[in-house]
Amino acid sequence: MNKKIQLLDLGNKDYKETWADQEELFKEIVDIKIQNRNATSPIPTPNFFLYVTHPHVYTLGKSGDFSNLLLSEKQLKEKGASFYKINRGGDITYHGPGQIVGYPILDLENFFTDIHKYLRFLEEAIILTLAEYGLNTERSPGETGVWFDVGTPFARKICAMGVRASRWVTMHGFALNVNADLGYFDHIIPCGIRGKAVTSMHVELGRKVNEEEVKQKIIKHFSVLFESSFI
Repeated sequence: MNKKIQLLDLGNKDYKETWADQEELFKEIVDIKIQNRNATSPIPTPNFFLYVTHPHVYTLGKSGDFSNLLLSEKQLKEKGASFYKINRGGDITYHGPGQIVGYPILDLENFFTDIHKYLRFLEEAIILTLAEYGLNTERSPGETGVWFDVGTPFARKICAMGVRASRWVTMHGFALNVNADLGYFDHIIPCGIRGKAVTSMHVELGRKVNEEEVKQKIIKHFSVLFESSFI
């Protein structure tokens, strides 16, 4: 089992181009797994973790409802935003500047074969990172992601998640609002959940947050949870 993870920071990159990058890495892992079926000396499968910031974009998961996008095609252009229907789980979400997006492309057979555990570990890495800033977040039963004040009228999401897994290989991942412009969420029903607000570290702390520092903290907690090392 290969528990090393290659960390790739793509900087600011178009969503569609990054999606193609994910698909390429995903295919690389799956192809090796297929070759290994009849191999006497199996080749260890690689693992990847992509960090990226996207220009303004809305993405709709495969089970999502298009009506949760509240903008017309013309209005999207006016907002300088793109829209894609994609092959992850979950409904609609927004990505943009000031948001840390992480795409772990892992062969879970290198770690554990439990997709629910995988999602809980993703959430836990974010919860532990936010705790370092004095932010007390939690899970919301039946709703993937990381939240404040669950079960109250003030419930608000700070990190959205949506993944795809096939042959125990993952793609897509999480989006943590650090310094994001939350106004862009006004044009969707985030994750298809009405009446739930979104927030950011900037809003909760009342100051701009160093995004590179947050990335490092996420990696630290991720490596402990997955008993892995980053290269």
